[in-house]
Amino acid sequence: MQNNSTKTKEMFIVRALEKILADKDIRRSHHSQLKKSCDTALEQIKAELINAGQIAEGNELPCAALPLPKNDAASIINAETYFLPFELACKSRSPRIVVTALDCLQKLIAYGHLTGAIQDSANPGHLLIDRIVITIYGCFNGPQTDEGVQLQIIKALLTVVTSQHVEIHEFTLLQAVRTCYDIYLSSRNLVNQTTARATLTQMLNVIFARMENQVYEVPPPPSTTTTTSINGSISSPEGNGEDLTTTTTTTTTVVTESLDSDEAIASELLSEIITAAFNEAMKEQSSDSELAEIEGSVNGSGSVDSSHSDHDSVELHSENDAIVTAKFTHILQKDAFLVFRALCKLSMKPLPEGHPDPKSHELRSKVLSLHLLLLILQNAGPVFRSNEMFVMAIKQYLCVALSNNGVSLVAEVFELSLSIFVALLSNFKVHLKRQIEVFFKEIFLNILEANSSSFEHKWMVIQALTRICADAQSVVDIYVNYDCDFSAANLFERLVNDLSKIAQGRQALELGASPMQEKSMRKRGLECLVSILKCMVEWSKDLYVNPNMPAPALQVQAIQSPTSTMQETQLGDNVDALSAHNSSLRSTHGGSSHSLNSYGSVKNQELLDLPEALEERKMRKEVMETGIELFNRKPQKGVQFLQEKQLLGSSPTDIARWLHDDDRLDKTVIGNYLGENDDHSKEVMCAYIDAFDFRQLEVVAALRILLEEFRLPGEAQKIDRLMEKFASRYCECNPQNQLFQSADTVYVLAFSIIMLTTDLHSPQVKHKMTKEQYIKMNRGISDSKDDLPEEYLSSIYDEIAEHEIKMKNNTTMLMAPKPAGKQPFITEKRRKLLWNMEMEVISLTATNLMQSVSHVKSPFTSAKHLEHVRPMFKMAWTPFLAAFSVGLQVCDDPEIATLCLDGIRCAIRIACIFHMSLERDAYVQALARFTLLNANSPINEMKAKNIDTIKTLIMVAHTDGNYLGSSWLDIVKCISQLELAQLIGTGVRPQFLSGAQTTLKDTLNPSVKEHIGETSSQSVVVAVDRIFTGSMRLDGDAIVDFVKALCQVSVDELQQTQPRMFSLQKIVEISYYNMERIRLQWSRIWQVLGEHFNTVGCNSNEEIAFFALDSLRQLSMKFMEKGEFSNFRFQKDFLRPFEHIMKKNNSPAIRDMVVRCIAQMVNSQAHNIRSGWKNIFSIFHLAAGDHEEPIVELAFQTTGKIIGDLYRRQFAVMVDSFQDAVKCLSEFACNARFPDTSMEAIRLVRNCAQCVHDSPQLFAEHAGMENDASVAEEDRVWVRGWFPMLFSLSCVVNRCKLDVRTRGLTVLFEIVKTHGDSFKPNWWKDLFNVIFRIFDNMKLPEHVTEKSEWMTTTCNHALYAIIDVFTQYFDVLGHLLLEELFAQLHWCVQQNNEQLARSGTNCLENLVISNGFKFNEVTWDKTCQCILDIFNATLPKELLSWRPTKGNEPELQMQHQLPRRASSTVHSTPLEAHNSFEGLHIKCVVQLELIQTMDNIVFFPATSRKEDAETLAQAAADLTGRQTQQQQLQLDCQREEQGMYGYLRTRQLFMLAECLMQSHRFAKRFNADQDQRNLLWRAGFKGTVKPNLLKQETASLACVLRIFFKMYSDENRRSDWPGIEQELVQVSKEALAYYLSLQSEAHRDAWTSLLLLILTRLLKMSDARFATHVSNYYSLLCEMMCFDLKPELRSVLRRVFMRIGPVFNIMNVNVK
Repeated sequence: MQNNSTKTKEMFIVRALEKILADKDIRRSHHSQLKKSCDTALEQIKAELINAGQIAEGNELPCAALPLPKNDAASIINAETYFLPFELACKSRSPRIVVTALDCLQKLIAYGHLTGAIQDSANPGHLLIDRIVITIYGCFNGPQTDEGVQLQIIKALLTVVTSQHVEIHEFTLLQAVRTCYDIYLSSRNLVNQTTARATLTQMLNVIFARMENQVYEVPPPPSTTTTTSINGSISSPEGNGEDLTTTTTTTTTVVTESLDSDEAIASELLSEIITAAFNEAMKEQSSDSELAEIEGSVNGSGSVDSSHSDHDSVELHSENDAIVTAKFTHILQKDAFLVFRALCKLSMKPLPEGHPDPKSHELRSKVLSLHLLLLILQNAGPVFRSNEMFVMAIKQYLCVALSNNGVSLVAEVFELSLSIFVALLSNFKVHLKRQIEVFFKEIFLNILEANSSSFEHKWMVIQALTRICADAQSVVDIYVNYDCDFSAANLFERLVNDLSKIAQGRQALELGASPMQEKSMRKRGLECLVSILKCMVEWSKDLYVNPNMPAPALQVQAIQSPTSTMQETQLGDNVDALSAHNSSLRSTHGGSSHSLNSYGSVKNQELLDLPEALEERKMRKEVMETGIELFNRKPQKGVQFLQEKQLLGSSPTDIARWLHDDDRLDKTVIGNYLGENDDHSKEVMCAYIDAFDFRQLEVVAALRILLEEFRLPGEAQKIDRLMEKFASRYCECNPQNQLFQSADTVYVLAFSIIMLTTDLHSPQVKHKMTKEQYIKMNRGISDSKDDLPEEYLSSIYDEIAEHEIKMKNNTTMLMAPKPAGKQPFITEKRRKLLWNMEMEVISLTATNLMQSVSHVKSPFTSAKHLEHVRPMFKMAWTPFLAAFSVGLQVCDDPEIATLCLDGIRCAIRIACIFHMSLERDAYVQALARFTLLNANSPINEMKAKNIDTIKTLIMVAHTDGNYLGSSWLDIVKCISQLELAQLIGTGVRPQFLSGAQTTLKDTLNPSVKEHIGETSSQSVVVAVDRIFTGSMRLDGDAIVDFVKALCQVSVDELQQTQPRMFSLQKIVEISYYNMERIRLQWSRIWQVLGEHFNTVGCNSNEEIAFFALDSLRQLSMKFMEKGEFSNFRFQKDFLRPFEHIMKKNNSPAIRDMVVRCIAQMVNSQAHNIRSGWKNIFSIFHLAAGDHEEPIVELAFQTTGKIIGDLYRRQFAVMVDSFQDAVKCLSEFACNARFPDTSMEAIRLVRNCAQCVHDSPQLFAEHAGMENDASVAEEDRVWVRGWFPMLFSLSCVVNRCKLDVRTRGLTVLFEIVKTHGDSFKPNWWKDLFNVIFRIFDNMKLPEHVTEKSEWMTTTCNHALYAIIDVFTQYFDVLGHLLLEELFAQLHWCVQQNNEQLARSGTNCLENLVISNGFKFNEVTWDKTCQCILDIFNATLPKELLSWRPTKGNEPELQMQHQLPRRASSTVHSTPLEAHNSFEGLHIKCVVQLELIQTMDNIVFFPATSRKEDAETLAQAAADLTGRQTQQQQLQLDCQREEQGMYGYLRTRQLFMLAECLMQSHRFAKRFNADQDQRNLLWRAGFKGTVKPNLLKQETASLACVLRIFFKMYSDENRRSDWPGIEQELVQVSKEALAYYLSLQSEAHRDAWTSLLLLILTRLLKMSDARFATHVSNYYSLLCEMMCFDLKPELRSVLRRVFMRIGPVFNIMNVNVK
């Protein structure tokens, strides 16, 4: 194997040597050394082959195929021997020989036979491979080099750089690259140029790929620091199979499997030693290595300009050794860095003035270097992106170069610069924060905004922006890092505003742009805006939920122009892929956890992108910008404003620092502010100047530094103050300066320098100051004896003459808009000139700024949070909207329309996601406006873009429905109007169409017809339907908003002169679709829909109301089918519209339909109805009061069925509605038009009572509902069962006519009596509150007839019924309600109704007689007090004081002729007299009734009458002599006594007696007042008879006497007898005396029974008592003898007198 390999290699070399020797040029004398060397080599090879036995001696050397790599050490050792002839061949001038030599070298290297890894004997410290490479590139001698040689050089160098078997670094590598570069520039052969360029590309790819791949190798041993051993091979991560092995071994390039471990270790150690030695040598030779950088300008002969090289090498020497080596972890990184830096420096070379020749070296060099840089940056790997040295190179070289090339007038250079910038933004933005700001602010945006910039430049800028705007990460990063940075420009805001202007066509007119180009520019502006919005949508997509599609509807795509170059397309793809990669990495909390864009940013201090903090910073920045704007107008106010907002300190030092640091301040304003004469400004000025450091500076330099910062004010006093302070500060900083003895000198000198500057550089000054004049002017200004040296002043003059003192360049002048009116008059030539000048200024500014920030490290924030999009959009939504609105308004181009609609759609998405209602509404309204479907738009202008707008609007509704909120209204309005457009499109033309009267004639424009017809296309119709069918997928809040909007539009439709029901039909549809939603959502939907049905169901148009009602019926039936669990209330809410319509709609037909709908529901769905029963009964309650018989009849029939049938079967589920049921029944009972129904309704109430009685537990179970939560469980059956029912009956009693209310009252008390056993005490209280309300009805001021009828019938009936109930349940009611009952009775007897008054006293009597035996003492006290109160209240005291009013006397005279007035007769007496007499009459009656009641209570009814009869009979018997029988009768009578006398205490009886005596005495007083009686008689009181109170007078006294006599004979009251006796004597004495005073015979006759009572009882007393009493009455009894007494009385009186004899011992005969 080994021998064979040697043979093939040697034979291959032999062929090349023989070819050289065969060349005819070899014979020339100067080739003798070459010929000799070739011959020697051939001899050696031949000898070697003979020794090896490969050929026989004398044979020819055989030809070999391509050799294989050789592994034996011998061949390597002999390499130098073989190389020498080739080296000499390359140095020969013969192209054929050179080509042969180069070809052989290239093959030897390619196949690993020549590795050059040994030391070069001719050049110690270098490897042989370096000499080989020098030999190869030495063959190139500039443009005159043979083209074949050029091509062979390129091939050989490419092989060296890319070979796996050799390694070249630093100087050698750079030379290889440089030579290819030179060949590209110098060669006149296009093939060679193309090959050189392709070779360069491949070389760079390999160099940078090796650097990146090296990181993945096995880590080096700890001993190696700056460089590492790089044995072994690695595969390219791209997976292209290329084996990029990099080895430095002395023995071999490919270690075979047969090699043992000892050799491997030895070779590795050797390689490390050699590598270390090599690096040491390289350090010493660094200045030489720099020659290899292609920084020298390539002159015509291809030689390197040494002066440039020397300078560059010196410059790099410090960097290379001090910085570069120390910061590279591997030699491969250093290689890549040197190449990259060399290309950067090449791209910085200036171009010649004017427009350079495209074939010139300078331009071609610049373009090539930029192309290569772009290639490197686009393929930048992690190492390149993160290594500090590369970042430094980009900042210091590339960015500065770009700031220059970025404003190049050469289109290709400009375009390449832009592409490079885009690549930097994509891969390096983390490190280039300030550089990116300069690019955007000074170059991109200035070119876009400048009036004189060319179309071509603007077009290329906007092309680049298109690519930037397609990357979401870049867009958000720009906002976060610049707009939210306190000290940075608002790049995002400015960018969007500029793009918006371009998209609207409001940008400055470009240089030489055609209308088509301007249109393209507008499109591209729109594309950028849409791209930005799509990025924002993409960025925040995790927040978006589309109910209809699993994937997001919008995909972010890079918008590629068909005219873009290949490089742009590649870059666009790259950016797009990158953004896709980032978005895939972005975690759910809204950011990329680790995107390639932020690779290696650890070294750069990275800030967290907390949205809240950034937003707060942004707000502060906006306040600061407002303050700066104010300062630039009114400095004092600006400062004050910022101090108020706490953004600026209050001390002069703080203000001075701010004036120094903030570039946004107007320099002129700063100058004026500092020069003001007030104390504050002076303090600030001193602090401002004190901040400068003038140490070690000349006066001019110091003054230059000062005046760079602000514009000196024009007023001399201000300049004076500033210069005075300057001089003071200068001297303070330079105390050792011998030239100036005091600050005065500096002050005057500074002033003179300013004057000199103005004089020399102001165009207004015609005669300039000479140097001599200047020197003369400054004589004597020094305090020392000597003037300032003339040389010194002369140098000042020269410096000022050469360099004017002026401010730093301020780019704001570029921003100032030129007056628009003058634009058209500027010629093209003038514009070009202006543009060139502006470009120079931009370039200078950008370059200066770029250099100033090249060493600045600004922390860059890699945006991650989704929330950033919200403030971005909030800031930029108006320019977006303006651009899209203008685009849709003014352009009919379909592409522009599509872009605008895309943009609006994205904007709506963003506004929706972040719930920005104002912005969302604005965009949706804009979209709605451009549909031409709103009421104010002329539909005859419909165009294709309007149809697209309609489709977009529908799509928005479909995809963003969950977020639209109140914007649904605009969408639904458009959909409603769309139906009208469809009617036009299909030929229907109702007059109510929008603008129909004015715009729709019989002839519409055909194209308009076509567009309007398109509204009826299948796609539109389906899409609209999809909105409604898709409503079931909207979330809970969205569906409510949607329904609200639909209802509002429906109301508008129905209010038109010709109503439409489109939306109403859709409401019904979506109700069907959404009925399966969870109840919580459905109830919110129905809250809105129910209200709408309420409104529509009451519409005056019956057709609409019928439709609504029928829809409601169908929905309800469907809803009822679902059933309902207990304790829910959804059915109740659902059926409420029926109730509302029934209540509010007066149309009999509609009301009838409501009842029929409900009846149908009851008949078919009764088993599913739960909470709906409440509504059903409410509706029947409303129907019950109707005038229409069919309505009432159907409602009652259904109610009857419910109570009669359903209550039996499913009362348990209907308990909740029980109250409504009885209320409904009471309403039926109260409808006076249908008495049969009323009676039947009362019967049904009785049925209800039975249901309650049978199932009391149901009411307790259904607790906790509505208002019953606080009710105790045991009371629930009362609160929800008994009470409502009894209350409804009481309502019937109170409201209905006599027969119905009587029936109601009867049933009420029947229920109470039947079921009262189960009633609890508190229930009884509630019940009696209701029952007593029956009497309250009388307190209402009604017609007298009705009132009296009521009292006579219902109240009467009620009173007796109440007493019955009381008697039946006295044990429960006695202590609870007796007082209330007494109060009620008291009220009854006070009414002006004789019947009721009599009933009241009768009831009192019945109550006490029936229950008195159960009374305790307290109860008796209350009873007595009640009687007493009634007595006092009904005593007709007015009888004694009544007087007629003036003017009534004549009438009264006539009145007494009239008969006594019955209670039901109406007389024409004056109202006062009429009411007064009626009341007095009733009081008299009540008094009599009460006296009788009291008598009946104490002695039982009829007892007194019997006693009087007996007394009279006994007196009569005295006359006939039948005493024995009478005594027997008396005894019987006493046995039958059943009155309450025995239950009453003595004091209570005394109380009653006193009461009776008051009544008696009043009657006596009245009867005695003859004048008053005559007056009343004449007035008509008590008819024709003269009024008297005889009966009251006698009855009251009789009762008193009976009570006293009873007590007097009661053994149980023996202790009270003395008092009783005293009272009895007093009363009897008073009575007898009164009798004797009577004049009238009739009056005395009335007293007969009384006297009989007194005397009879007197006779029954014992003798002692008799004696006591008679002694008191004796004289009075004697007087009585004078009167004409009745026989019975005379008989009894006789017996008294006869008894007096024996008792007082006058006689002893017994009286019998």
